[in-house]
Amino acid sequence: MNKFVSAFWVFLFIACSSCDDKRTEVDQLDLHRISLKSTEEAKKFFSWSADRVPMVSAHRGGPYPGYPENSIEAFEHVLEHTHAIIEFDVAITKDSVLILMHDNTLDRTTTGSGEVRDYTFKEIQELYLVDREGDRTEFRVPTFEDALEWGRGKTVFTVDIKREVPFEKVVEAIQKYHAHSYAAVITYNVAAAKKVHQLDPDLMLSLTIRNEEELRMHEDSGIPVENWIAFTGTSERPEAFNRLLHGKGVFTILGVIGNLDRRAEARGDATYLPYIKRGADILATDRPIEAAKALIELIPENSKMKSFFD
Repeated sequence: MNKFVSAFWVFLFIACSSCDDKRTEVDQLDLHRISLKSTEEAKKFFSWSADRVPMVSAHRGGPYPGYPENSIEAFEHVLEHTHAIIEFDVAITKDSVLILMHDNTLDRTTTGSGEVRDYTFKEIQELYLVDREGDRTEFRVPTFEDALEWGRGKTVFTVDIKREVPFEKVVEAIQKYHAHSYAAVITYNVAAAKKVHQLDPDLMLSLTIRNEEELRMHEDSGIPVENWIAFTGTSERPEAFNRLLHGKGVFTILGVIGNLDRRAEARGDATYLPYIKRGADILATDRPIEAAKALIELIPENSKMKSFFD
């Protein structure tokens, strides 16, 4: 392992010496940060080149025992161990407050029950988050604005919008917090992508591009390629297809959640490496800490991207 990679290992994976879950002390945490200060920097960060740094995207924020999904505490826990993109879900309450929540119901991830849309935010704030083992924590449901305020200078978000949430409200919040540099919006079809782009042409978009037909459709959409991040699905694409996207300057995200994560857990974390070698740039994973540790050996010695990592 060369000197640069050794130094990068130390930089990325030294755990924080002290950690307090109180929001007032969050900036004192020793986090591994991705710091993007402008839309131009975001576009440069996601502009593919051969010396790109392979990364992980923490699915639903990277839940671990004691750290519930879609919680700021989970985000912090991941960033204490590695730099990472943070993916989370945005839902809406009865009184139209945007919150971080994946399910349509409260039952699995909180101490409450019933449909999210039947509760006001004040009522949801009385609940506690539950981790993936079913254990109650002392953490509360955050708002989308909480996440945007917390995330500046720390990470890059990919924002998964639940079906009942108006795109307009999400875009308005991003604009309010001037979060274009660190909040990309996930879309699942061309129509949704075009709508978000029309609402704000400066936003980075995670687009579902799994084959050449979907690629052509997005090329015909009028959305500039410099705004793209390509989600290529939850099964590996042919290496030639990844090269096609790279030739257009586009980063690829491969979802290894589910079977591919389980394969790595069973066979060893080195299982993640061939996905990167065959053209995935970002692994969307439920095991971001383990996957990032495996990928460290693939970091190029003189990558231009290292300037974005604090």
